[in-house]
Amino acid sequence: MLNAFVAFVYRTAGWKIIGRAPHEIKKAVWVGAPHNSNWDFMLCLGARGVLKINIGFLAKSQLFKWYSGWLFRALGCYPVYRNQSQNLVDAVVKMYDQNDSLHIAITPEGTRKDVERLKTGFYHIALKANVPLILIGFDYPRKALVISEPVFLTGDFEADLSLVYRFYTKIQGKHKTWLKNFEETGTIPAQQKT
Repeated sequence: MLNAFVAFVYRTAGWKIIGRAPHEIKKAVWVGAPHNSNWDFMLCLGARGVLKINIGFLAKSQLFKWYSGWLFRALGCYPVYRNQSQNLVDAVVKMYDQNDSLHIAITPEGTRKDVERLKTGFYHIALKANVPLILIGFDYPRKALVISEPVFLTGDFEADLSLVYRFYTKIQGKHKTWLKNFEETGTIPAQQKT
């Protein structure tokens, strides 16, 4: 019911999807950028209804209280349980391992503010879980969400991320510093040590 409603609103507002729905892919990490607006989440909900793929979102387990858990679950959020022996990447990989079908969306910029580099957790989750990336571009000038073909990772960090960055150079609208730097130099920032 919720998906049908948000899909109707999405279309009524004049938004469209460019690219195909990868229904044959049972598990994937969906990567959304550039994240510039509070409306991005609502656009994702609308697109999810149009695509008819159950794409979820991550939220820390502390948000799933008795009075709020129902709302987060209704929106498609998955609680992430982290402790000292398990980081976010491992916690999410475990979710992929325990499910036959799982699609989770992540915004690697982590904020609507300008950033100089992407957070790479999405990459490590997909690599460890052995699932492809589906890239989503928030293209406000065209009122479109642009969807890539599945990106299957090789483990070559720079080559894999280069595919991701090149996809986002084609998205119209405001580009943040991380993407401007790539457009100017063609280089991917070195992987940060965690």
